[in-house]
Parts: sequence; structure tokens; C-alpha cells
Amino acid sequence: MFDEDTAVYTIGTVARFICEHPETLRVWEKNDLIKPDRRGYQRKYTNNDLKRLKFIKYLLDEKGLNLAGAKHIISMYPCWYNKDCKGGALKNSSVMVNESKLCWKKENTYCLIISDKSEICNSCNIFKICMDCNECNKDFE
Repeated sequence: MFDEDTAVYTIGTVARFICEHPETLRVWEKNDLIKPDRRGYQRKYTNNDLKRLKFIKYLLDEKGLNLAGAKHIISMYPCWYNKDCKGGALKNSSVMVNESKLCWKKENTYCLIISDKSEICNSCNIFKICMDCNECNKDFE
């Protein structure tokens, strides 16, 4: 028996699971969206890697993001490579969730981390000053 972070799948197997070409997974890796384990020259993927890949595919296919956009969204997940990530919860559960941020680990749930670097800009003094500036505001209209 293995846990969610045991690398067992080859790139070909994972590519078939998510209906992508193995070269696509190599491109995603090259763009720092995923970091599979390496055993010599062979990539090995975990169950959590498979969940990450499905989330990347969702961002690209369903949300229409390009690789840079997906990378930016992923950078807002402090738990992306955290082995202790507990996953998410439903909106209406008794647990507090970040309703603006889908969980990458559990489909149809929201991130359990309420405040993280995705909210930093809103509290930044420079951002607040800029939002009061008429010259800056014309760019947002």
C-alpha cells in the first residue's frame, strides 16, 4: 500500500489518465507547473501529482488560461507541493473556506487557507494609494 505522495506512475500512464500527450506534460514541467520525481531519466508521478495535473488541465481547458496564467494561479497555492495539505471543504460546511479559491486537491471544494498571498495586494498600501489615484484608475475602467 502507498500514500498519495509515492511516485509510481510513468509519464505515459499519467498522460492517458488525463487525456493529454506526454509531450504536453513535459511542457508543463518545463514551465514549472508540475515537478514529478525523477529516477534517472524517468519521470514518476504520484496520486497528488495526478490531482495537480487535473487542476492544471482545468485551468487551461475550462478557465481558458494560458501557461503563464495557470502558473500565476498556482503560485497562489502555498500548499501546491505541501505533503501535509488536507485538501478543501464545501462552501456550506462548518469549516471556514476561501470561497474565491477552488481546492486543487479535492474537486468541487474550496481552499481551507482563508488568507494567503493571493490576498496580499488588497492589503498593500501601495495598491490602496494607487487605487485612489485618478491616473491609475483610468487603466482599470
